[in-house]
Formats: sequence, C-alpha cells, structure tokens
Amino acid sequence: MGFLCCFIAYSLLYSIAKGDVFGKDQPIILVLLDIPPMLPVLDGVVMELQDCALPLLREVIPTDKVEVGFKDLDAAILVGSMPRKEGMERKDLLKANVAIFKTQGAALEKYAKKTVRVLVVGNPANTNCLIASKSAPSIPKENFSCLTRLDHNRARSQVAMRCGVPADAVKNVIIWGNHSSTQYPDVHHAMVNVHGKEVKAYDAVKDDSWLKGDFISTVQLRGAAVIKARKLSSAMSAAKAICDHMRDWWFGTLDGEFMSMGVYAGGNSYGIPEDLIYSFPVHIKNKSWNIHDGLTVNDFSRAKMDATAAELVEERDTALSFLSQ
Repeated sequence: MGFLCCFIAYSLLYSIAKGDVFGKDQPIILVLLDIPPMLPVLDGVVMELQDCALPLLREVIPTDKVEVGFKDLDAAILVGSMPRKEGMERKDLLKANVAIFKTQGAALEKYAKKTVRVLVVGNPANTNCLIASKSAPSIPKENFSCLTRLDHNRARSQVAMRCGVPADAVKNVIIWGNHSSTQYPDVHHAMVNVHGKEVKAYDAVKDDSWLKGDFISTVQLRGAAVIKARKLSSAMSAAKAICDHMRDWWFGTLDGEFMSMGVYAGGNSYGIPEDLIYSFPVHIKNKSWNIHDGLTVNDFSRAKMDATAAELVEERDTALSFLSQ
C-alpha cells in the first residue's frame, strides 16, 4: 500500500490544496489516512503542506484510524490498494483487496456523509470500487466511481500527437470497461480540431490500421511501459487524472463533450451486465453523471466491449465469493 499510494498522493495533494480541483474559493480540510508504519512519513507531508502556505488549506489531519479518516467526508479518494507481488495469483490479489475495500466501504457507510463522492484508484480499481459500494449500502451507487480518466487522457494524447495538435483539440475519446489491459480505447466518436475545423478522429489520423492496432495496445499497456522505463508506477499522470475526474464531477463536463468514468452499469443501454463498475462515456451536471446514450457500436467495438465486460464479471464473481466469507 505504501509506495504507490505515497507517490500518487504526494503528487495529488498540492493540486487539491491550492484549489485546482474543488474551486479557487473552496476552503479545504485534507484528511490523510494511511497504515500505521506510514505515519512518520505523513507527518513530513503535513509539514510540507503547511510550508506551502496555501490560503485555501485550513487543516491537514494525518491518521491511521478509519473513524477519523472517513468522518463527515464530502469527497473520498481511495488511492491505496494491495499491489500484485511476484508469484501472486490474481485471486489472491483480489482476496487481499476485498478485505481492504470491504473495510473502507464499511467506514464510509458508518462515518462519511451520505452525499460523499468516492473515487477508487487502487487496482483492480473497478472491482475494488464495486466491493466498497456493496459495503456501503446506504450511500447511493451513483456516488462511487473508479479512475479510467488516466486511460482517457492517454488515448487523447496519443491521437493529439499523431495529428500534431494540442491535447485539448481532441475530444470524446472513450475508454470502455476495465482499468486493465482488456480496456477498449475507442475513437469512433472522437473529434479532432484541425486548423479550426472539427473532423472525425479517423479522418484526422488517416491511418485505420494504427487506430485499430498499435493505438489500442499502446493505451492498454501504457502503465506497464511507464513502470519499465522509470521502475515506478505512474504518479504525476495518475494524480493529474484524479484531479480531472474530481473537477468534472464537481463542476460538470462541457456541452457536447463526454469523459470516461468507471461507474455503476445498472440501466445502461449498451448491453453491459448490470452489476459491474464499468467505464462508460459520461456527461456530468450538478455533480450527477449520466451515461451518454445512443452511440453506434460496430462489430469491432462490440467484441472489445464484451471481452472487457467478461473479465469484469469474472473478477466480480471471484471477489463476491470472498466478500461473503
């Protein structure tokens, strides 16, 4: 739990505390929850946050107690999880994380506001999010989400670089499914602003084989590529994605744009099994997300959307078997 949580959180806290996420006029109280061995490190982080002299930051509370860490929260960002260790079976990883997110869900249920917005980052993020939600039955399922915005940003950036335009000239890429190597980065509905004119991504890129091949695998495997290069997981980019996700949840998406979020699949119109946390294109208004309906799904996309759903169903069923033990 220590390093991954620590590096992402360290990159994240300054942005939140200076108003980049919840607004430039919103005072902030940061509650930092970690395992007991990490408390001395947290004390150092608290000192650094104090030394930033940030006008919005009212208080920083370091703790290893869930009753303190989850009390009256408006927003909870669950960054830490049990990372996969060498030789560890996937089911063992799921079992360890079920225990963590069952505890955190129960703490949200008992101590947090019922209006709390919860973002799960720790992997396997979709299934961890589902377990947390099931462990907090009085908090609406719609208040739980998992992070696929990093994948979304990666897809957006890859298309932008390919077209030689800034990243904000690309909109409406989609990440479908699991935050894993089965995720489906889809640009069939994406638009690219080229010289002031919006064109479809496929027309802007002019390379269908790349978009259906290397583009998809690059986004799917980007996290592993970062680890191989820097010997550490993505931290700066993950923190930026967390900020993007929470800011959009708080202030809404732009008209005509949708973003990717791992959300509860109940009632979706895309034929995805209901009792999953699955990444969809969403638009957000008044802190409420809605899945963007009505997008055409071709056979290529359908197969990839179903494959990542199948992985999530298997993860869910394994995790629920541990939850009931």
